[in-house]
Amino acid sequence: MFENFKIYETELAGRRLTLETGMMAQLANAAVMATYGDTKVLCTVTASPKPREGVDFFPLSVDYEEKMYSVGRIPGSFTRREGKASDKAILASRCIDRPIRPLFPKDMRNDCSVVATVMSVDPDCSPEIAAAIGVSCAIAISDIPWAGPISSVNVGLVDGEIVINPTLEQRAKTDLNLTVSSTADLVAMIEAGANEIDDELMFDCIMAGHEANKEVVKFINGIVAEIGKPKFEFESNDPDPVIFAEMEAFCIEDVKKALDTDDKLVRDAALLPISNALHEKYDAQFEGNEAKIDEILYLIQKHVVRSWLKDEKKRVDGRGIDDIRPLDAKVDLLPRVHGSGMFTRGQTQVLSIATLAPVSEAQKLDGLDEEVSKRYIHHYNFPSYSVGETKPSRGPGRREIGHGALAEKALVPVIPSVEEFPYAIRVVSEVLSSNGSTSQGSICGSTLALMAAGVPIKAPVAGISCGLITGDDGVYGDFMTMVDIQGLEDFYGDMDFKVAGTHKGITAIQMDLKVHGLTPAIIKEAFAKTHKARLHILDEVMLKAIPAPRAELSKYAPKMLSTVISPDKIGDVIGKQGKVIQSIQEQCDCTINIEEDGHVYVAGLDIEKAKQAISIVELIANDPEIGAVYSGKVTRLMTFGAFVEIAPGKEGLVHISKLDVKRVEKVEDVVNVGDQVLVKVTEIDDQGRINLSRRDALVEINGAVVDPDADNVPQPRNGGRDRRGFRKHD
Repeated sequence: MFENFKIYETELAGRRLTLETGMMAQLANAAVMATYGDTKVLCTVTASPKPREGVDFFPLSVDYEEKMYSVGRIPGSFTRREGKASDKAILASRCIDRPIRPLFPKDMRNDCSVVATVMSVDPDCSPEIAAAIGVSCAIAISDIPWAGPISSVNVGLVDGEIVINPTLEQRAKTDLNLTVSSTADLVAMIEAGANEIDDELMFDCIMAGHEANKEVVKFINGIVAEIGKPKFEFESNDPDPVIFAEMEAFCIEDVKKALDTDDKLVRDAALLPISNALHEKYDAQFEGNEAKIDEILYLIQKHVVRSWLKDEKKRVDGRGIDDIRPLDAKVDLLPRVHGSGMFTRGQTQVLSIATLAPVSEAQKLDGLDEEVSKRYIHHYNFPSYSVGETKPSRGPGRREIGHGALAEKALVPVIPSVEEFPYAIRVVSEVLSSNGSTSQGSICGSTLALMAAGVPIKAPVAGISCGLITGDDGVYGDFMTMVDIQGLEDFYGDMDFKVAGTHKGITAIQMDLKVHGLTPAIIKEAFAKTHKARLHILDEVMLKAIPAPRAELSKYAPKMLSTVISPDKIGDVIGKQGKVIQSIQEQCDCTINIEEDGHVYVAGLDIEKAKQAISIVELIANDPEIGAVYSGKVTRLMTFGAFVEIAPGKEGLVHISKLDVKRVEKVEDVVNVGDQVLVKVTEIDDQGRINLSRRDALVEINGAVVDPDADNVPQPRNGGRDRRGFRKHD
């Protein structure tokens, strides 16, 4: 039944890697079950036999599907089935998409669908890596035209040592989370989050990943040689060379004039009449396929921009190759938010807003890995008005989720620990205007917003991009890079190499390519240019707008305090049916959250009330301290004194002789039930009973003077009752 079933096995980072084909999903163009350790991912690829009508791009879709059964869990949703893809699944899809897409023929328009379904997860063996390798093998052995294969690995940095595909234990203490994808010769994709790694070490880690990938690519090529199918022929979408030359001659000079400006609005306005003239002249010739005219105009613009950059070292906005566009940074634009910062680079402008909240508002995660929540959240919004369009908002797409995750990754290394800063933090970056590198603008704007909000970040972070133009001989020949690419240079160029970091080192990288990959020389040059540029942005712009995080939080931000109690005392603090904790929250006008390990977080707008709540919690969880002064509530009056509750469940006696600095005839002359009074703990006897003194508290706090006759109190006629009011013989 499974006569075509084949199993191929190798080793990757000391663990078995198996690729199986011929048993499952036999109606797809190709299917591979990738097994790494006990992780299993079914990878399928299908393509339509005919091109899609009316599209001017290669219609590729890549889906990474997380199945909760793979980790032995039932989904937590109401329907108890998987819903839309999680952010992590979308990011995994993007990491597979980015290296494989440039390897498909640029003139192919057949729909192509890649699906990686995670069916079993071994925590030590990343399903994302298994998926990337399995997808590569599936496309390579299929009949779909493709210039692969590729391979992907994770690279960690554990105790200063480079580790390929780190285990769960190693990932918990790594200073680097790097994904490298490669062909046999070139680095095709880089995605990284790092704890301020310097450029040279980062380069070494990338090269280590590249070397590991070479062995896997060799392994897949062996499979292709044995069972690979012949690639099918497809209808090319490239324009007829004669017609292209005719149209180029008709409008090339007008296109050059239109593109030669630093203002996107001026450029778009100047291109419109050129487009109209082309359609007027050629619509009849392209009847039924008028979109082809727009595609040819795109190719003409691409040729102009690339030849300017490559041959004349000229940029469309007149800048030098390594010049950054005009920069500006501002803070405190929104008065009622907790922190705001706006970063402008040329016509790219991003406004970021920071919000602080109790730790309990950290985002809960329901995924396949060990992470269950995160307290720093970064969201990125890209409205249509930012590019002068009229598209309605329909929520974040994959691009927005990817850019938000990149900014989050860049800033996580500098966010203070929960012990240092017990808050959940959300930053939202609103792209107000887009003309290239909005993701890096959001990193800069978010750093400003966090500092304005008073978040004690360890260091400011800035981001910048580097572009690439290659010649006819590709990346191995003559190439040039340019810093701070704007929209046209990204659109018509070969690379968007985004690097974010502090003065000390890199915190995040994301690399998008339109060529097959990069040589080490290009990567080194990109690092050098982005390093110099980000230091310029930090020192000359951002730190002049706000030199350090604010010492105090906004008056509109909750004031957060924390303490740690014994887990055995959590029940006492919460109380029966939550009555104790509810009483503290009401009394102190605050919110209290208690973790299972005994960490207690108190949030409130009034810092003094928050401190009071912390004191009450600590008092419940610990014995009162002899000599300490507390604020308590009078609960009962006896002839011989008053009982005062200094915390829920913590009550003590103030003897009548200790009620005031002067002589007291009757308890009611000084206090009544319900009064809030200051008392000092004078004794805790061997039975745990607490003796209090209001008199001593008045002396200590107010400097009151004790009347010599204060202790001469009438003997209370208590009928032989004890301090609790019960008769002694009872």
